[in-house]
Amino acid sequence: MISIPQAAAVEERVLRSLPTLVVVDADSAGEEGMELCSRLKGDAYTAIVPLAVVINRHATDAVRRWFAAGADEVITPLFEPGEQAGRLDALVTRAERDVAVNPSTRLPGTTEIERAVRRRMERGELFAVCYADLDHFKEYNDRYSYYDGDRVIYLLSRILHDVVRGMVGPEGFVGHIGGDDFIVVIPIESIQAVCTEVLDVFDTLVPYQYNEQDRRAGYYFGKDRRGQLHRVPLMTLSIGVVTNKHRRFAHPAQVSELATEMKSYAKTQAGSVFVVDRRHDREGNDEERGDSEA
Repeated sequence: MISIPQAAAVEERVLRSLPTLVVVDADSAGEEGMELCSRLKGDAYTAIVPLAVVINRHATDAVRRWFAAGADEVITPLFEPGEQAGRLDALVTRAERDVAVNPSTRLPGTTEIERAVRRRMERGELFAVCYADLDHFKEYNDRYSYYDGDRVIYLLSRILHDVVRGMVGPEGFVGHIGGDDFIVVIPIESIQAVCTEVLDVFDTLVPYQYNEQDRRAGYYFGKDRRGQLHRVPLMTLSIGVVTNKHRRFAHPAQVSELATEMKSYAKTQAGSVFVVDRRHDREGNDEERGDSEA
């Protein structure tokens, strides 16, 4: 904890280091502190830092003004010391969770994805990490619009979330890396059922994201990077799956690297497909890559 008496110095410090929490003493800071609060919360870069205000005398109007200025929490004498500490802890936890959430899908982002994998590694659980990625998504955006592309990404997020939640419940996890890239963490025994259901639902719904002409034809003509027209099929979904059944992972980064490799391999296959890495650590790079197709 660092105590900084001048508001300008506080603002400079927050801009430079993005602290875990800023606590403003309302009695000593006064109007200057309220202006500081407004500036910090009015800047998109510093607004993510949780800000709490401590008031030594409860006054409803003062509490209201601090919240209006942008304070995330106002601590007053109405709260016992233990509750005050609990509120500050909860504020920090909420802020960390909010920052880690992808704004377009409201799914956990990379920070929470790493935590989900690390948690299972530390518990010694057997788990599968599934890296899902859309095929022909860029061409879809080029033909339709970014708005339509965002709608497809949201559709995929709901498919993944609903299938995983419905089939494995709290044992599953769905995260959004960004763009059209998603991560699903599930028990090993659920790979076949979950991936098959995801692909089936996706293939059923995605044609309705196209106009009737493209949907009936099953393709459309788009331009490649050289400006040449070529036939573009409807979007499909590729899923690369990695497990720790035959491998020992020391860090989530290893899981990420291998999942990316398997996703890239899945994208070389035709249609919507999932492929599972079945190689063993001890057999090295000469191992056969196992795969399952939907």
